[in-house]
Amino acid sequence: MIAEARQVASPNCDERPCEPQLIVVHGISLPPGEYGGPYIDQLFTNTLDAGEHEYFAEIAGLEVSSHLLIRRDGELVQYVDLYHRAWHAGRSCYEGREACNDFSVGVELEGVDDQVYTEQQYAVLLDTLELLKREVPGLSDAAVVGHSDIAPGRKTDPGPAFDWQRIPSELKGA
Repeated sequence: MIAEARQVASPNCDERPCEPQLIVVHGISLPPGEYGGPYIDQLFTNTLDAGEHEYFAEIAGLEVSSHLLIRRDGELVQYVDLYHRAWHAGRSCYEGREACNDFSVGVELEGVDDQVYTEQQYAVLLDTLELLKREVPGLSDAAVVGHSDIAPGRKTDPGPAFDWQRIPSELKGA
């Protein structure tokens, strides 16, 4: 567990078949384009009320999660232990290796593809990447990629608004 993170246990996880070896950056907001509400926590804990918003009717039955979320204000939330498999990537492939959930850590940023992420998010993301690479043996040389990189054509996040130049090359990994 990451001590600095608010802990919200997601049931949407299971045992990992191998150690984590990849970091995947995502973008999420619920409802789309709205920030700060309880809905991401609710989605990742299977408590999202489909009647709260018309968009929620489409996603309320999904069983998804992520290891971490960085909110717009920089708050770090942890849903799944780093050594367990979170269900964040879906159908995915990295360098010919399918099922990225098996070997990756998912880091969600509260945001949308075309809106600039906040300074607080970048600061917390950099600290988190340093911590992951220092503390999780399989991640020391891990690549940091976007959801769009492992699920092209299906996913677009974190989107063009995410500034990859803000991630130092030594943290980007392989």
